[in-house]
Amino acid sequence: MNKKVFITWGGWSGHEPEQTAQLFGKLLAEHGFEVEISNSLEPLTDKAKMASYDLIIPVWTMSKITKEQADGLLEAVGNGAGIGGWHGGMCDAFREHTEYQWMTGGQWVAHPGNIIEYEVNIIDHDDPITRGIKDFKIRSEQYYMHTDPGNKVLATTTFSGEHAGWIDGTVMPVVWKRKYGKGRVFYSSLGHVAADFINCPEAEEIVLRGLLWAAR
Repeated sequence: MNKKVFITWGGWSGHEPEQTAQLFGKLLAEHGFEVEISNSLEPLTDKAKMASYDLIIPVWTMSKITKEQADGLLEAVGNGAGIGGWHGGMCDAFREHTEYQWMTGGQWVAHPGNIIEYEVNIIDHDDPITRGIKDFKIRSEQYYMHTDPGNKVLATTTFSGEHAGWIDGTVMPVVWKRKYGKGRVFYSSLGHVAADFINCPEAEEIVLRGLLWAAR
């Protein structure tokens, strides 16, 4: 039986939620997943339906989530469904919901300089998500984040201080994985818009591998 993934997208359009949802939906389908894509959070309230998925992908920069929607998502992941995502679609979503942030392991707070070129450094060369990938550069938003010390960090970036002098030399997690209850959690801060993944194969490959890892 094929694994099932539920992708829900919406929120701020600047992160191209529909385009990125379709991009990774297509890639997961090529890996044998049964893919369902929705531009609504309401399906999250159907706990029986959510329990049937092996992977859930939220693509909702900012936005609001109701208690019933959040409860459905948190329960599904806590009971073993994987969750994975990228950039603001996962870790700048539902800013007021601290339990959601606890699950995801981080929250965006700034991107000094906005769209800039920066380097991503792989720090775990043995993990299946990053194995064989060398340090690379990407032109995108370099995310400054508040992160959970319990995350298993796989890649980092170092801020130059050019755009905010007081953070010069700060090493920031870019890619991590963790657990929430029985569920696997994956996140990558890469990928402001769909073209960032198309123009940077390493960024796309890391997210794809992370989603495959997170799936139940």
